[in-house]
Amino acid sequence: MPLKAARTRSIDLGRVGGTWFGTVLASGFDSRVNDRGNRMRWPAGRFKYDLAMAAELAAFKPVPYRITLDGGDVHETEATLVAVGNGSSYGGGMRICAGAEPDDGLFDITVVGPCSRTTLLKVFPRVYKGTHLDHPAVTVHRAATVELVAPGTTGYADGEPLGALPLTAECVPGAVRVLAP
Repeated sequence: MPLKAARTRSIDLGRVGGTWFGTVLASGFDSRVNDRGNRMRWPAGRFKYDLAMAAELAAFKPVPYRITLDGGDVHETEATLVAVGNGSSYGGGMRICAGAEPDDGLFDITVVGPCSRTTLLKVFPRVYKGTHLDHPAVTVHRAATVELVAPGTTGYADGEPLGALPLTAECVPGAVRVLAP
């Protein structure tokens, strides 16, 4: 099909300050793994992040979060991780926000509450199918804006560091047009 005959589709983007993202803003355990992996000089490649995950798993404790949805609904909770999804997946196919739609004007906010290392290891493989959302430690919220506050926690959007929390993400409806299949 010629490019000029292709259909287009408007999708939302997330924005934190002047930084845009298309899929997921991650914080908590997964951002600590990224922080550690980014500091490691050896080994190279994916194995570096596997080692970083093992090291963080050994030392990780849930973090106290304050999550404010749409400027009003406040959730104070201990969490293993919080992911703000405009899209459903990150990190090579992990469907952390499995129900997120990139064109509905809302984020899906997946909160993994406090859980043991054993539970985290058992539930982790389910993230590739999105079935982790059924676990009792997991809750999902939907909102157009979300503020995340957590001490000593970095936010990553689309795998790139945004900076330390607190951060406020806004879902911008129809921010970009893309070619539709």
